Amino acid sequence: MNIILWIVTIFLAAGFLAGGLAMLLLSKERFRNTFDGWRYADDFPDGFLKVIGVMKLLAAAGLILPAVTGVATWLVPLAALGLVLIMTGAATTRIIRREWGAFYGDLVFWGLAAFVAFGRLEVMPI
Repeated sequence: MNIILWIVTIFLAAGFLAGGLAMLLLSKERFRNTFDGWRYADDFPDGFLKVIGVMKLLAAAGLILPAVTGVATWLVPLAALGLVLIMTGAATTRIIRREWGAFYGDLVFWGLAAFVAFGRLEVMPI
C-alpha cells in the first residue's frame, strides 16, 4: 500500500507542480490558450489565478518534502486535503461552465487527492 500511495503522491505532485508553474509563469491570455480545458481563466482575475498557482505549488511541495525529509510529516495528508479543496472548487467551476469532460478529469484528481489524504491519515501514516 505504501508503494501505491507513493506513486499516486508523486503523480499528484508532478501534475500540480506543472499546473501551478503554468499559472504563475504564463500570462492569463497564454494560459487560457494553452489547452481548451483552461479557458476557465476568463472567469477569474489575474491575481486569483496567481494565488491558485501558489497554492498548487505549496501543495505539491507539501506532498513530497515532509515525507522525504522526515520533518513535519503530518503536513502530507494536510497538503492532500488542500488539494481536495482546490479540486472541489475546480469541479464546481466546471459544473457552472458545463464543461463535463474536464469535470470528470477534475473528479479523478479529487479522488486521487482524497485517496492520499485518507491513506496517509489512517491506512499508512509516514
